[in-house]
Amino acid sequence: MTILVTGGAGYIGSHTCVELLNEGYDVVVVDNLYNSNKKAIDRVEEITGKKVRFYEGDITNKADMDKVLDENKIDCVIHFAGLKAVGESVEKPLEYYENNIGGTLTLCKSLREHDVKNIIFSSSATVYGDPAFIPITEECPKGVCTNPYGWTKHMIEQILTDLHTSDNKWNVILLRYFNPIGAHESGLIGEDPKGIPNNLVPYVAQVAIGKREKLGIFGNDYDTPDGTCIRDYIHVVDLAKGHVKAINKIKEDPGVKVYNLGTGKGQSVFDVVKAFEKACGHEIPYEIKPRRAGDVPVCYSDASLAKAELNWEAKLTIDDMCASSWKWQSMNPDGYNS
Repeated sequence: MTILVTGGAGYIGSHTCVELLNEGYDVVVVDNLYNSNKKAIDRVEEITGKKVRFYEGDITNKADMDKVLDENKIDCVIHFAGLKAVGESVEKPLEYYENNIGGTLTLCKSLREHDVKNIIFSSSATVYGDPAFIPITEECPKGVCTNPYGWTKHMIEQILTDLHTSDNKWNVILLRYFNPIGAHESGLIGEDPKGIPNNLVPYVAQVAIGKREKLGIFGNDYDTPDGTCIRDYIHVVDLAKGHVKAINKIKEDPGVKVYNLGTGKGQSVFDVVKAFEKACGHEIPYEIKPRRAGDVPVCYSDASLAKAELNWEAKLTIDDMCASSWKWQSMNPDGYNS
């Protein structure tokens, strides 16, 4: 089977390519390298000893997508490509809607013309908004998203569902991720943010290695045990393995399926900082800042449906996540440009 991975040079995409290759799939990647680095693909090949067929191309460009689909017989698509910074999406809504939604429409038109009708979509727990209940199951109603990034995930889920309604030959699996962190155990691939990191762990890692002075923690007065926000942090390798399991499911012609991929456990910001201090062997300086607009106090998953139907569950701990992040950061202090 040949799998097309859009955004395959990115953080989650590159880790998923490793797991796909290790399971014997052929992998084709299309990535515009806007938010990623071609070296990630070279490292994937180094880790697995297998080749990736790489195209530098853009999902918003139909000619790029047609070329990939003309030259390869694709069985299933895993769709990661998209802009992904919550804060930036508030400042640049048109770019986010055009790239993420417009790009998905262009991709799907090209897929339809080439009769490729199996797609696994990289969605997000942001579609639950301020969740109606915790832990969050797939039955939790989709909420009011707090930013354009979240709305693009929300709308793309609807677009793909409508595609199946119009033509039941489409199989769609929507994977709603919680908070992926960590890196491959080799230290060869990991999260490589451009500029100031938007996510907690890359920021902590840069403080730990001395690139940044201290961590800013947004609010310590939430109604949680230590006052900081609680999230469901999941190891990126566990998450990547969830995509491989989703391919097994898509072979059954399931129609439209939705799965949460999380650990089912919440960790506070301070829990993560403590685990990272353990990994790097020294204290992480921090300061408390005002709360951030749109941050919900507590968000974690019930991922039992993925266990029951995909035979998948997260196995790695917060200590594993922080130790692997520290290994990646210390081996690659400037990311792929080290």
